[in-house]
Amino acid sequence: MTALKIIVVVCLMVVGFNLLLFGMLKRRIAAAKAEALAEPPVTVSGGCHCGAVRFSFSTKRHVTLLDCNCSICQTAAYLHLIVPHADFTLLSGVDNLSAYRFNTGKAEHLFCRTCGIKSFYQPRSHPDCWSVNFRALDKGHDLVEITQPFDDAAREDQGHD
Repeated sequence: MTALKIIVVVCLMVVGFNLLLFGMLKRRIAAAKAEALAEPPVTVSGGCHCGAVRFSFSTKRHVTLLDCNCSICQTAAYLHLIVPHADFTLLSGVDNLSAYRFNTGKAEHLFCRTCGIKSFYQPRSHPDCWSVNFRALDKGHDLVEITQPFDDAAREDQGHD
């Protein structure tokens, strides 16, 4: 076999090996993505400062939070975690909740009558969900959060209140 033939055979073997490795890597990445999408839900608990209002809900471990710059959210340092009604359970304190509405009156801001904390509320932007204050969750929840800004100047367009 000539030197040129040997070089061609070796090159073909290297290319074939690299294609094999690339295919294996591509399958591993696809499996990791599928696993992340199919991650089992976790149960998280939280509530108000005095403990009169308590709730739990199930969610994926990786969550997106909304950081709104409106007057009420900024004043309260509220970080929104949107949770479908079906995944949320109010454990205690239904009689201890007081409601406040402003602007369009569509959102129902719920506060504990004892300590004044708004741990969750009904936003107008997500009528089938609660907005839970991420900062009102019990410590040790193990959620991985990504925070996105929410611009109040576009509130009318985005339906937030």
